[in-house]
Parts: sequence; structure tokens; C-alpha cells
Amino acid sequence: MVRPCTASLKVALAALMALAVGACAQFPERPETADTPPAAIPEDGQDASVIVTAARNTLGTPYRYGGDDPAGFDCSGLVRYTHARAGLSVPRTVARQQAVATPVDADALRPGDLVFFRLSGWKPSHVGIYVGQGRFIHAPSSGGQVRYDHLQERFWTRHFDSAGRFHDGACCDQRAAR
Repeated sequence: MVRPCTASLKVALAALMALAVGACAQFPERPETADTPPAAIPEDGQDASVIVTAARNTLGTPYRYGGDDPAGFDCSGLVRYTHARAGLSVPRTVARQQAVATPVDADALRPGDLVFFRLSGWKPSHVGIYVGQGRFIHAPSSGGQVRYDHLQERFWTRHFDSAGRFHDGACCDQRAAR
């Protein structure tokens, strides 16, 4: 017979482990799709174009906690990887990415910008790459794959926190050696 206190402790530990494993989790499941037409990228948006192309090339890649390469990505690892393709060095975590990115108004989003979400608590815990037409690419959760989602979906609207930019010289002159 399991004692009630022990059972409650086991349930609490299981819940805590599920949260840790699914750091970028808690999203509604959607089928992955690569059918979104390319967004227009401004002529001066060479870095943005590279970032968006790199993000599209990762569609379908499995989620992997701590992943930042084509073997698997978590949300901030995907951002770091795609920006590196454009020669930009960005921090590893969602919170640091948000802290040092140049802020962007939500109504001024351009392809290649980052969209940050607060899933619980007061700090950002998820990030995606805006690709235009209200869509973004992200690595959603354990067991999932890199995919498109839409900012106007109820879930994302409710959890949207802010947007930022690293590309096109917007922040910190963080060019990596090419």
C-alpha cells in the first residue's frame, strides 16, 4: 500500500521532471508544414534572409533539450544556430537573448526578428524566429519537431511577451568571424 504522502511526492517529482525535460514545451500540438510561402525580406536584409532560410531548412528537425545543431534543437539553440549561419553570435538562453536583443515593436516585426513568450512566471521561456505573414518558426517541445506557428493563434497571443532583433546591425555589433 502506498502512503498518501509518498504518492503526492511521487506525483510532484514526476511533474517537476516533465517541466525540466520539456523546457520549451506546453504548446498545442500542430501538424508540421513547410507550405508557407516565403515572406518578402527587405533588400537590406541580407542577414535576415540567411536567418530565415536557415530556419526553414531546419523544419522537421526533432526537438532536443539543449540542442543547437541539426541533430536536434531547443528553442534558443535554434535561434543561436540560425543566427550563426548569418555570422551573428547570440547568447545561448532565451532570457539572455531577450536581454541583449534590440527591442522591436510587435507591429514592426520583420523576417528574422525574434518573438519571445512567457509560458509561466515573469521571465521569457520560449523564443521563435519571425518569418513574415504572422508566422514564426520554433522548436516547440520534447517529442516535437521544428515547425511553423502563427502569432495570432490564441495560445501565442496569450503568451507573447516581446520581440527583438540581432540582424542587420541592429544590436551590439556581434559579428562572428566569417
